[in-house]
Amino acid sequence: MSIDFLYSIDFHGMNVRELSHTCMHMLCTAGEGSFVFNERCYHIMKNDLVVIPMPHKVKNLAAHADLQVEWFAADYKFLQSLLPSNNYSIGGSISLNQNPVISLTDDQSEHILADFHRLRDRMEERHLMFYRELMGSLCLTMMYDIFEAHAQRDSTENHTDRAGYIVKQLMDLLATGISQTEREVRYYAVRLNVSPKYLSETVRRMTGHSVTSYINRYTIPILKDYLGDERLSLTQIADRMNFATLSYFSRYCTKHLGQSPSEYRQSLQPKSF
Repeated sequence: MSIDFLYSIDFHGMNVRELSHTCMHMLCTAGEGSFVFNERCYHIMKNDLVVIPMPHKVKNLAAHADLQVEWFAADYKFLQSLLPSNNYSIGGSISLNQNPVISLTDDQSEHILADFHRLRDRMEERHLMFYRELMGSLCLTMMYDIFEAHAQRDSTENHTDRAGYIVKQLMDLLATGISQTEREVRYYAVRLNVSPKYLSETVRRMTGHSVTSYINRYTIPILKDYLGDERLSLTQIADRMNFATLSYFSRYCTKHLGQSPSEYRQSLQPKSF
């Protein structure tokens, strides 16, 4: 059974296979511990927040006797769907893949812990008609509290190496909205004066994700905006987004939205009760 949301205080339970599709948010509230992620060892103590997508990759967990943690895990794709593509989440995910530990102030730690507890207290209310919307709003609050602390940590850090520079340039290029019409890795490699293989391998190494996944994350909000504009026909949208055929456009929508273009438009209509 797929786990959508899970709260726990078990440090050693954070890297089980069942959580492989989630993003883990763990706050150390007392004591000390350590773990290995991406072949690097990280030490944590009170007020350290750990944010790791696919936490089953964590290994060599070690805890002092006084270690206390609380963590909340949620489906990674669900969390990503809550945010616009050009949000801090994309640049932030790159940084967190390099260093998943954020040291918080006492106030920041209290905010994050309160976010965890609100999620914990509501996550079992699956009978609610708008359960996922409710959980989504609470997750969004948590993520923005995390972004605030993370942005402060990274405000003085710069990627000066070539790999970091290439990844940043790719994100800057995608932020222009160019993926509305350009969705091939080769196009971005040419723009950045590197080979497609180098770009793919560099982005994967630096972020843990593929170039295509980032292209799609910038494209999907554009697609949703167009589908939400009833003045545009599906053929007009396909043309504006440079899809070769209407059937290819439809397959893209079904793959990334879980619905055909017409079904997605229908889902936007007010529901009658």
